[in-house]
Amino acid sequence: MSTKNVQGSHIASDVRGTIAQRDLVVDLIRTACVVLVVVVHVTMVGVGVSDAGIRVTSPLQELDWYVAATWVGQVMPLFFVVGGFASAVGWRSTLARGGGARDFVSTRLVRLFRPAVPLFAVLTIGLGIATALGTPAAMLDEVAFGIGAPLWFLAAYGITQCCVPLMARLHARAPWWTLAGLLVLAAAVDALRFATDTAEVGLLNLGPVWLFAQQLGFLWADGWFARRSRLLLAAVAVGAYGLLVPMTSVGLWAPDMLQDLNPPMLPLALLAVAQACLVQLVHAPLTRLMRTRAAQGTVFVLGRDGMTIYLWHLPLYIALNGIGLLVGLPFPTPGSATWWATRPIALVVVLAVALAVARGLRRSDRPLPRLVPGTDRPAWPVVALAACCTIGPAFAVMQLHLSLGVALAGAVLVPIGVWLLCRTVPAVGVARA
Repeated sequence: MSTKNVQGSHIASDVRGTIAQRDLVVDLIRTACVVLVVVVHVTMVGVGVSDAGIRVTSPLQELDWYVAATWVGQVMPLFFVVGGFASAVGWRSTLARGGGARDFVSTRLVRLFRPAVPLFAVLTIGLGIATALGTPAAMLDEVAFGIGAPLWFLAAYGITQCCVPLMARLHARAPWWTLAGLLVLAAAVDALRFATDTAEVGLLNLGPVWLFAQQLGFLWADGWFARRSRLLLAAVAVGAYGLLVPMTSVGLWAPDMLQDLNPPMLPLALLAVAQACLVQLVHAPLTRLMRTRAAQGTVFVLGRDGMTIYLWHLPLYIALNGIGLLVGLPFPTPGSATWWATRPIALVVVLAVALAVARGLRRSDRPLPRLVPGTDRPAWPVVALAACCTIGPAFAVMQLHLSLGVALAGAVLVPIGVWLLCRTVPAVGVARA
């Protein structure tokens, strides 16, 4: 056997070993969540053409069963649970190889925000050209609002990633007290929001609600859910959904789980509990599914570019609709039988174009290399500054909505933040050569 064949055999063996050690259900759920978000947006944004001009509607929200469907289709709590699992594994791996909090935070923020660098650049150019061409402000604001909608996730997830080292320590010392404390904080923020009738107060729940879901992921990584009986898991899931019924019936929290998303509210924490339990109930059949090559291949193709697909799918969907209008394609009436019949086609086209974009931007999605001996990440003040540079523009989009000014700020600050995080310095006690 040649040296090349031996090396190839070893590589294949390493890949199989890695797959065997991973919980592939986590990869499946993460990928499924991204695809489901694309499905929701493809069915929620309907572009119609009539004698009165172009009209944008939301056919999905007009369906009678839409609100009930959000109790299942609102998967962002589950996404943060899965993120907590991955964060726990990543944090333990960082500690095992001698790294620390700065290494972990830098690595996670770079992986999260690198794909956003070209996006903010393209958004700045596109909005700048549209403004220069005299696009009506109302139309431009509506389009920008839709394009920027997914960017809230960067801010929320970036905040939780910065908190992983602290939350992991709290989890190790008092997991249940930590969960209880976060739940109480989330309830207190909502109470203050209702008392003051100020929606902006709810921004404080970017911490408690999503960190609560993340801590559930830590429990998952510990094997806590796997050790519980199916009866208990089902009872907890039913109990969580049962609590949501009176909560969303008193007029404080919306029964539409998408309305409770930004800023996040207490019902999403209960939804995270229910979803975590339900996933464990179907973990065995999902594990069997992920042993098939078809499932592994699909998850590999879509999952490796999941963040890029998530960030780009809505701008691409809106751009594809714009191109269709320019070339004169027939647009069925949104919500009609023909329109619904074309949704699978629209989904496939959007995913295919998003994958093509992701492949072209693959370099921007590469992880931060591990530290070599004798090096370290920048000091905490630099990491904190970089975190502000990366998270800040996404937070501005979430609060102020996307505009040319916000896009330009992101195009400038996010690359600076990523660059700062990618720098290395000599480790303490190591002289610079």
